[in-house]
Amino acid sequence: MSYTRHYSVLKQECIGNLTDNAVVGEVSYFADLTFGGGGHSFELLYTNPLFQVRSTDQDPDALRNGEARIAEEKMSSRIKLFNTNFVRFPGIAKEECPEVFEADGFQGILLDLGVSSHHFDEAGRGFSFRFEGPLDMRMNHKSDAFLTAEEIVNTYSEEQLMKIFSEYGEEKFSKKIAVKICEERKIKPVTTTKELENIIFHCYPKEMRYGKTNPSTRVFQALRLEVNRELEVLTDTITHLIPLLKIGGRLAIISFHSLEDRIVKNLFKEASQSQDFPVEILTKKPIVPGEEEIFNNSRSRSAKLRVLERISVKKEKNKYKQDFR
Repeated sequence: MSYTRHYSVLKQECIGNLTDNAVVGEVSYFADLTFGGGGHSFELLYTNPLFQVRSTDQDPDALRNGEARIAEEKMSSRIKLFNTNFVRFPGIAKEECPEVFEADGFQGILLDLGVSSHHFDEAGRGFSFRFEGPLDMRMNHKSDAFLTAEEIVNTYSEEQLMKIFSEYGEEKFSKKIAVKICEERKIKPVTTTKELENIIFHCYPKEMRYGKTNPSTRVFQALRLEVNRELEVLTDTITHLIPLLKIGGRLAIISFHSLEDRIVKNLFKEASQSQDFPVEILTKKPIVPGEEEIFNNSRSRSAKLRVLERISVKKEKNKYKQDFR
């Protein structure tokens, strides 16, 4: 299966933040843990011939496309692409990338939590209600380690469905949709994206069916998060990435909805209060796309970039504070 062109969101903002402290004339190591179409990884390679990149992806299509592109651009000496979910990267890095830690760690680590355009544009992946396709939604569609969206829709209880639609999709009609799915699956299993879209569509009041946002958007998002356990994986990963950074190294994370952004924001805050590996949050408010980027790629409109930097010593909150006791 060919890998469709992917627009790398906030690309220049990411590259600028990650490379800002790179030492001129020295080799610097970066990790792109969501390789996708390779946009961020290759932009790092193009930026400086001394930059090295270690990337991961679990999607077979992305891996096949990535290896072909690496060979085509003759970059195999500068980039390694690992077949894994990013939650396992800290262990892999320590085992497979000793050269990085001989250089004191990564100069930058990037997580782009957005779903690739490829996933939305390939009907067979089941991520989009725009096409008729199987209800799959697994990032690694060749792995049996995860339930498909079809299995979830047809086996979860009404209460479980309502919970994930409400919590992961923030769907106001979650109960009504869950009830209707359970009714329909008694007649026949819900197996395709269009079947599910039709159920959701008729659960919405008539006056709300044709708004700016398709009624199925939130439920499809909730199912994708549940299928791939995305929020759980994100929570388990962030704190384990910070020790991989060298002093002055930065962790940059792009999120696309409030649940992800809240996790990133809170975990960054916790990390900034820890004494184990001191960090400074560089983005008090997240960086968001400008009007031109949103015009060129409407899918980027909800993107938020947060960045932190590993520092040697935790800074005093107010170094000018005086004690008048």
